[in-house]
Amino acid sequence: MKKFRTSKFLALALTLAMVLAVAGCGGNGGGSTPPANGSGDGGSANDGPLDLNSLTLDQIVEGAKAEGKLESVGMPGSWANWQGTWDGIEAEYGIDHNDTDMSSGEEIAMFEAEKNAPTKDIGDVGHKFGPEAKEKGVTQSYKTSYWDSVPDWAKDPDGHWMVAYTGVTTFITNTDLVANPPKSWADVKAGDYKLTIGDVVTGATGQGNVLATAYAFGGGIDNIQPGIDFWKEMATAGRIDQGDILLQRIQAGEVQCGVTWSYNALTYRDQTPNYKFDVCVPSDGAIMSGYASIINKYSPHPHAAALAREYIFSDKGQTNLAIAGAIPTRTDFTVPAEIQEKTIPQEQTKNAHPITDPAKYADVCAQIATAWQEEIIPLMS
Repeated sequence: MKKFRTSKFLALALTLAMVLAVAGCGGNGGGSTPPANGSGDGGSANDGPLDLNSLTLDQIVEGAKAEGKLESVGMPGSWANWQGTWDGIEAEYGIDHNDTDMSSGEEIAMFEAEKNAPTKDIGDVGHKFGPEAKEKGVTQSYKTSYWDSVPDWAKDPDGHWMVAYTGVTTFITNTDLVANPPKSWADVKAGDYKLTIGDVVTGATGQGNVLATAYAFGGGIDNIQPGIDFWKEMATAGRIDQGDILLQRIQAGEVQCGVTWSYNALTYRDQTPNYKFDVCVPSDGAIMSGYASIINKYSPHPHAAALAREYIFSDKGQTNLAIAGAIPTRTDFTVPAEIQEKTIPQEQTKNAHPITDPAKYADVCAQIATAWQEEIIPLMS
């Protein structure tokens, strides 16, 4: 499960990174030609990143094959069907892949901590974290050959981050536990079951769910109070499940009704054969938010990282994301009909509110986190 790591893990990771920085040296390719030994260690970190945009796609493919390896963070196979993409890259180009699962903030911190001895190449971060990663100076630019078909809101003008897919707020209700699965937030309010929405203090999913309720009850990104008021009522009624919305808990029957991104809801449903579920987008309040790829400025396998981003935006990559229920970003890509039939119907997503301003979204999420800590958690004690 992506995006759930403790602060203890981060502290250990950062400590290890600092030890490595003292003990050794590393870096990226340091030039525009692939390294002769295929290891990706073509120069020191002080050489700075490659100019990936100056390379042809053939050169990127040649360099990636020579490097032969790709290390990602926060892109496990179970999240948005990344496994389909990793399998495709390995089959087509012979590149081995490994992922270390962590949250968006931890990905950025690792890139920064490891800059003198880098081990990671590419990450997948919440939309609001893309600009932060660029500001911290841990990313490098690569504009894929599909650049023009990606909307302006979904990419950094300089190519430091690109949103490949979005998800929409989705209910997943265990119909063996809840007789009348909700189709709207109004239905939730009228019910008596507990709701699982994830960590709101530090989790992007939980914060997005709260914003969705603001829209449902007359507010929105400029007025989150209606959403906060709804959750106060839920907390007072004892209807908030304080656990995370995790596959293990769903499989154990611990989640009556959960709220998460569409691609997670479908994955949870398909991987839990022991229960029956209703999966739908709330009709009165949903947001659509994406995740962006970031390439480590000091990537030890920069050609492979660029090739991975290229593949993610290709028809094959966009199809892999759609299989999981994610909504591909490319405007010239049409999800095959046979996949649409198995995922969230498009008519359910048409009224979702897209997040197009990551800076504003980050500010709103911070407001939501503070309000949750100060106004809602005390009511759950």
